[in-house]
Amino acid sequence: MSNFESLSVCSAPTTTAPVADDLNCKDQHPVNLSHVRQLHRDILSVDKAQRMAEFFGLLGDANRLRIVSALAVQELCVCDLAAAVKMSESAVSHQLRALRTMRLVGYRKQGRNVFYCLKDSHVLNLYREVADHLDEPED
Repeated sequence: MSNFESLSVCSAPTTTAPVADDLNCKDQHPVNLSHVRQLHRDILSVDKAQRMAEFFGLLGDANRLRIVSALAVQELCVCDLAAAVKMSESAVSHQLRALRTMRLVGYRKQGRNVFYCLKDSHVLNLYREVADHLDEPED
């Protein structure tokens, strides 16, 4: 028996407004334990899933995303960043503190100025991938 023979496929209901019960399989089918065991090695741990949820939750704020988008272009001091995103320096500093907590941005001091940048290429790549995805035409 192949791996696919032990799986059942649920077809989508033909009605235009499905009822919640229609979204579940009607017939019980055997669980493919080898697939489940393999998934257990690759699926996120509860702790890592929680940390990722916090990470993405932090990026769920439009003002923070605008700050990230500006820092994806270049390193900026707080005053220039505030002017670029049209927010007060205090509000930008508050948002930057949250972004620093999740290691999304780094900073360096030069005299009395503090310059911020994206922490590493992972953050920049994540930002660019999501931005590119949103710019794709819908199917």
